[in-house]
Amino acid sequence: MIELKTSRKQINFYKTKEPYGALSNFARYPVLIDGLTWPTTEHYYQAQKFLGTEYVEFVRNADVPKAAAALGRDALLPLREDWDEVKESVMRVALYAKFTQYIELRNLLLDTEDAVLAEHTDNDMYWGDGLGSGKNRLGVLLMEVRSSLRG
Repeated sequence: MIELKTSRKQINFYKTKEPYGALSNFARYPVLIDGLTWPTTEHYYQAQKFLGTEYVEFVRNADVPKAAAALGRDALLPLREDWDEVKESVMRVALYAKFTQYIELRNLLLDTEDAVLAEHTDNDMYWGDGLGSGKNRLGVLLMEVRSSLRG
């Protein structure tokens, strides 16, 4: 049996100053979610790990996304018990906010047409593509948001 493969263009992103860098959670686009302004979607995502604690504000007020990420990964802080079950829905909320609150970002995402989107890094095997061996969940969720925005 011959297997037919359709090739889809892939758009890689990671660093915010590169083409398509605005797709990154580190891109400096403040988002309004639940009545609060978050400096980036990274700040929002990382803070939700500590919902109901004082650490939410520590993360929200972090100077840069990298600092917010470091706080979110601090094993000494009290991670919410249901985090593994809710982390993708938290990311989805962040992405919908970002790509609906900024028309230029909405257009950028829609302009990717049907390309595969990949956070191209070996630093993250879950959200990133792990340079080919990761799950690329951020890219998958971005494609989901793109599809929803088209509808």
